[in-house]
Parts: sequence; structure tokens; C-alpha cells
Amino acid sequence: MFKGFRDFMMRGNVIDLAVGVVIGAAFTGVVTGFVGAFLTPLVGVAVGAAGDFRNKSADLGGVVFPYGQFLNALIAFVLTAAVLYFCVVLPVTKATARYLPKKPSVPKRPCPECLTEIPQAARRCSSCTAVVQPLVPVPSQHRV
Repeated sequence: MFKGFRDFMMRGNVIDLAVGVVIGAAFTGVVTGFVGAFLTPLVGVAVGAAGDFRNKSADLGGVVFPYGQFLNALIAFVLTAAVLYFCVVLPVTKATARYLPKKPSVPKRPCPECLTEIPQAARRCSSCTAVVQPLVPVPSQHRV
């Protein structure tokens, strides 16, 4: 009963995901603090709301709209997305392109039965399992 659960937990993806969630939560706290301490006051100065910009609100028909809180969250989101893109996504993409070059693509053709793309050297369709004739010669396999 517990063997399946243990195997599931020991997969690399589960551990990586857990670490990513924890680091993401900590990073969110840092970005939110930075936005609240530095960027929100700068935006407040830019729009003439010097002081605590998070408390700014508009009153329309007796309903209060706390737009300062929304702007604070929006700035935190944009800053988080920018940091993740420029510090994580872009370097990983460049490193992947440099160190893991693309494999040459295998020429494909449609299966005559189900029209799924299959390699030209295929003898059987992987989708419908129809037997097909290879279009390119397949090297003979010698058994020892």
C-alpha cells in the first residue's frame, strides 16, 4: 500500500515541484516587501500621492475603491514576472540551446489508415497499429 506512495514521492519531479513552490512562496514575500517599501512610494510620488500609497482610494457613489492595494499587487506581479523571465527563463533557454542542441528531425509521412504522422522507416503505426511498408530501407537486424 505504501510502496506506491513512496515511489511517487521519490520521483524527481515531485521533489523539484515542492522545492519550487517553497522557493516561489519565499520569493513572493521578498518581492511584495520590495514593492511595498520602494516601488509603491515611488509610484505614489509620481502620481502625487506622496506617503503611503497603499491607503489611497477613490469614493464613487458611496462605494470605496482601494486602488492603491490593486496597484501594489499589480506592480508586484509585473516585477515578479520580469525577474523570473530575465533571471530564470532567458538564461535557461540560452543554456539549453547551447548545451543541448536539437536532435535532427526524423522524416515523417502520414499513416495510410489513420493519417497520423509516423517515421518513414516505420513498419507499424503507433496510433492505430496498422502494418505499413517502410519508405526508406531499414537496416537489417542480425541476431547473435
